[in-house]
Amino acid sequence: MTKLAILEFPDPRLRTRAEPVTEFDAALQQLAENMLETMYSAPGIGLAATQVDVHRRLLVADVSQDNDSPHVLVNPQILTAEGTEVTEEGCLSVPGVFDEVERSERIRVRAQDVNGRTFEMDADGLLAVCIQHEIDHLNGKLFVDYLSELKRSKIRKKLDKERRQRAADAGSLRPQVPAL
Repeated sequence: MTKLAILEFPDPRLRTRAEPVTEFDAALQQLAENMLETMYSAPGIGLAATQVDVHRRLLVADVSQDNDSPHVLVNPQILTAEGTEVTEEGCLSVPGVFDEVERSERIRVRAQDVNGRTFEMDADGLLAVCIQHEIDHLNGKLFVDYLSELKRSKIRKKLDKERRQRAADAGSLRPQVPAL
């Protein structure tokens, strides 16, 4: 398996609307496995293909304590949504940022597995929130879109500063080569 690079806000590729998956083959299975590995190592509880620059309707999620209940949803769509709850969310594409977002408390989802078989599932609580969050990614939407423009601007500046610092730190670690 391969750990994939996760795109970070405000990368414009995160705004790409994912296309439906039409080929259910070994490459799709491998992508799902790589996404699970990437999600677990990040660590996170959900990951959409859009976040790893693959613009197909695929998401993975696992909200279990022991990372032993993975869900792989291909071409997911929410059939019903009930209730509302406000929870603090974070995102692997917006590292270190958490804020409250209102989502449906319970959902019913129709999706396909990596072999193309259609199934439906009910989700509530954290799993429902996670699936809604990842479907937003597939639609080109980020959790920061639920926040005010002022908060988004502060987040953008904070992440830009952290990226510049990481780049400067990486540059200072390069071996010094004498000029010729």
